[in-house]
Amino acid sequence: MRDEIPCLDRAISPKSSNDESLRGDDDVTEATAPGWFTRALAVPSEERSVEVEGATIRYLYWGNGKKPGLVLVHGGAAHAHWWSFLAPLFLNNYDVAALDLSGHGDSDRRSTYPREVWGREVVAVAEHAKFPGPPVIIGHSLGGLVTIVTASLYGDRLAGAILVDSPVHKPNPESQEGERGKSFKNPKTYPDYESARKRFRLVPDQPCTNDFILDYIARWSLKKVDAGLTWKFDPRVFDKFSEDNMQDYLKSTRCRVALLRGEFSKVVPFETGEYMYEQLDRTAPVVEIADAYHHLTLDQPLAFVAATRALLADWEHSIPRKHL
Repeated sequence: MRDEIPCLDRAISPKSSNDESLRGDDDVTEATAPGWFTRALAVPSEERSVEVEGATIRYLYWGNGKKPGLVLVHGGAAHAHWWSFLAPLFLNNYDVAALDLSGHGDSDRRSTYPREVWGREVVAVAEHAKFPGPPVIIGHSLGGLVTIVTASLYGDRLAGAILVDSPVHKPNPESQEGERGKSFKNPKTYPDYESARKRFRLVPDQPCTNDFILDYIARWSLKKVDAGLTWKFDPRVFDKFSEDNMQDYLKSTRCRVALLRGEFSKVVPFETGEYMYEQLDRTAPVVEIADAYHHLTLDQPLAFVAATRALLADWEHSIPRKHL
């Protein structure tokens, strides 16, 4: 499965008490970033947590508790701050929560990581956020696969699910996902942020000229250890990583579903989008983001926001065609 292993992502939080050494570099990012980015990061969020099956799951929350909810689910090796510069752009109409799945970011680790457990974490965050009604779940890459599982098992609790460059392929015993996982099996330790930043890369490889975004998420992706800095994710999240049962989960989703894919994505090429469209009874829109790759939230963030806003606006007044 050519799926999630998108990027070594969780940057060090300038708010975290043990990350003081990296604070000074945030000024550089803000100085070189466009206005929309710095304005979005200036919008305050709350750091919250909820216990799920013995693990503390951390999440960020934006809003006032009065608007419909969005729950944002990051990709593999990523974290909630992949959404920090995007979530505020939805606040006119929505309250937003973005979680760290277990094994990622600042959430606890587990001995194993079934997608069904991650799905229960998503539902737990949505319930803990106390949205006034069923939320829409938006997941990128691995987060989109978790969103599919959540929409299948708990679709009656959701207003919809948007899959962002998350692939479900025709059954194939020679899945490539195991090879992808090897990219993250042995996270290294670095003496300082500059050394770590040089090793930060997107997987699969793709162009991304928004260095201010990459700098930001790289900073949030690290934690201090005795020998220096290392990536926050647990490499075991990729153990036994397969696409088993994903076709069944996709076909049994019980809420509205839409798919966003990058025009040049290696993970969800046109043919994969068409296959997923067929599995969804040709009732779920498949929207191609022009001039975008797998990490379309990084290389075309404003196009992603515009497309997502359009889908959400339609869902506010239209009737689903698919039987739920």
